[in-house]
Amino acid sequence: MEVRAISKDTGVSPRKMRLLVNMVRGKRVEDALNILRFTPTPNAKIVAKTIKSAAANAENNFQMTPTDLKIVRITANEARMLKRFKARARGQANQILKRSSHITVVVSE
Repeated sequence: MEVRAISKDTGVSPRKMRLLVNMVRGKRVEDALNILRFTPTPNAKIVAKTIKSAAANAENNFQMTPTDLKIVRITANEARMLKRFKARARGQANQILKRSSHITVVVSE
């Protein structure tokens, strides 16, 4: 049985999140959390929180043992973009896209 957890609108671009997601794909939950604990970027806390949520869902809702859980699928997809404008020379404006992402974690025994 596959159990999932989703974090929406994280405020971090999907390109930065995919670097972390690719490090833990296919690992056991305990190993993935250890890897993320010692990763120097603060965005690792967001991914770790989502993995812990998926493990807790599996343990509480489906009575799976947390030590046997493995990350089957993990993705970082694009979410909505905040569009801002910055003033430039001679009355012009440039568009700034503030990207955010959705993180989906699927765990199984």
